[in-house]
Amino acid sequence: MIGAVLNISNMANETVICTYRVRAGEEERFRRLLDQHWTLLHHLGFVTDARSQLLRHTEDATYVEIFTWVEGGFAMAHEHPDVLSVWERMDPCLEERDGRPKWEFPHYLRLDVNS
Repeated sequence: MIGAVLNISNMANETVICTYRVRAGEEERFRRLLDQHWTLLHHLGFVTDARSQLLRHTEDATYVEIFTWVEGGFAMAHEHPDVLSVWERMDPCLEERDGRPKWEFPHYLRLDVNS
């Protein structure tokens, strides 16, 4: 498929690595929202059954959440009022830092590695 353009936003099993830069004083509130995030996405059927991985930077309040969408889950999440509500409540907890946006959501496709 050399030269082909892939529209990965419609592909099944995209893994997203969410980075959240949390404001000072907002970490506890943000953690409560983050705890709800994957649970809600899973309850609505937008992500796979594999529980999200949560990581916190050792030196500052930067969080990483890694999970995998089901086919169509990405688009459905961006239209569902309950998901949008969680994202709206997360937003004021976050800040731009070191020239980086308050949150980032790159999507990846899992590749099989040949041994």
